[in-house]
Amino acid sequence: MIKVLITGGAGFIGSTLANFLIKRNFEVSVLDNLSPQIHGEIPDRTSPLYQSIKGKVNFILGSVTNRDDLVRACQDQDIIVHLAAETGTGQSMYKIHHYVDVNISGTAILLDVMTNTKHKVKKIIVASSRSIYGEGRYFSEELNAYVYPEHRLASDMNKGDFEVKYPRCTQMLQVVATDESSKIHPSSVYGITKQNQEQLIMTVCPTIGIEPVAFRYQNVYGPGQSLSNPYTGILSIFSTLIRNNQSINIFEDGLESRDFVYIDDVIKATVMGIEKDEANGQVYNVGSGIPTTVNQVAQELMKNLFSVPTVVSGNYRVGDIRHNYADLTKITRQLGFKPSVGFSEGIIRFTDWVKSQSIFTSKFQDSIDEMKSKGLLK
Repeated sequence: MIKVLITGGAGFIGSTLANFLIKRNFEVSVLDNLSPQIHGEIPDRTSPLYQSIKGKVNFILGSVTNRDDLVRACQDQDIIVHLAAETGTGQSMYKIHHYVDVNISGTAILLDVMTNTKHKVKKIIVASSRSIYGEGRYFSEELNAYVYPEHRLASDMNKGDFEVKYPRCTQMLQVVATDESSKIHPSSVYGITKQNQEQLIMTVCPTIGIEPVAFRYQNVYGPGQSLSNPYTGILSIFSTLIRNNQSINIFEDGLESRDFVYIDDVIKATVMGIEKDEANGQVYNVGSGIPTTVNQVAQELMKNLFSVPTVVSGNYRVGDIRHNYADLTKITRQLGFKPSVGFSEGIIRFTDWVKSQSIFTSKFQDSIDEMKSKGLLK
């Protein structure tokens, strides 16, 4: 029986992966600190994610920032899926030390344990992120070339001009899929930490006889994600606002786009990384390969829940990008991965699950006020 340790394994992706692997007869251990922001104050009662794995896995309450916890968790493991991380672009811009400590230092400690203690680990899979790219890839007809715009200027966005700019280009750039060879230029602290996580794993593991695999997940959604955490993405935020019959504040002009990938497809790709030798030493995008605007997200959610007022406010967050969606050519060619759940179908599954959950008080305004107080929301 193959033994798999999932760091951060009580989270959204981790708990779903753990339950899937158990059905495939893997022996699963989980290291998680049960952060109150995700799991509430009493996880036995307030965290469906934790409850879904409790009693099924070897659960270790601990942190990747604690060496002793990692030494204990890594003993006798064959494979590590390293998901443990603080997530959230906006929050990372003012909890800088905390994000660096958990995401970068936690990964460094894990690798230090791998380097300096006896273990059986043969492969480490790290959850990287589309955020490491910053802005996505664009095509300029004027230059007849692919280009990578830098961060947008506050002076432009304050005037309601939210599209990216590129030197010597007067025409609007065409958004194209971002592949794994695209420029890496993260625009947030979170993106920087995920870039460092990936680089540490991909650089150190081969030197100590461990096979590394990195998956650059796009915006993951689906049943099970936290509805009470205001930093976990717009699907949770918007659905909670709708169920509280509150209006939705749509940032910028609502035309900014992301690649939303359903949780089942993320698990499918991750298991391919665990089981397929072809993945060893490789970095892959994991997404739907289709861009979806924020306006479309709000419309699909209200179609499946009920309508509330929407306000396209022109607000914007410092560190946010305009467009990014995944090129899946590499992962399809090498691993045979193809996403199977489209956005419309995924939203139906997500909202059906949302309807079965308790209605949480929206904490979105609190997060907005916090970002405003830090000068990160305009």
